[in-house]
Amino acid sequence: MLRVFTNWFHRPAIRMGRVDNSRIQTTRLRNAQFVSFISETHSFGHRSTDRYEQRLRRRKQLKVLLWLALVSGGAWIAIESAHALTLF
Repeated sequence: MLRVFTNWFHRPAIRMGRVDNSRIQTTRLRNAQFVSFISETHSFGHRSTDRYEQRLRRRKQLKVLLWLALVSGGAWIAIESAHALTLF
């Protein structure tokens, strides 16, 4: 009984997210009017509103930044060690 009350009062009034009701609607979002309004007015630019895709994009950017940091750190170590060897 406690779980029923917590679900009633904890869930948001408007649910926005992925829904598997493909036999009823052609969109994967519940509030299709809102999505069409946003896409027509370009309020968010040309960004995707899908959180999963945003997370994948951020993860990919983080990987690229880490690789760049690793490669630049390795190049710096190689250059400094070559410079130190030329002094001796």
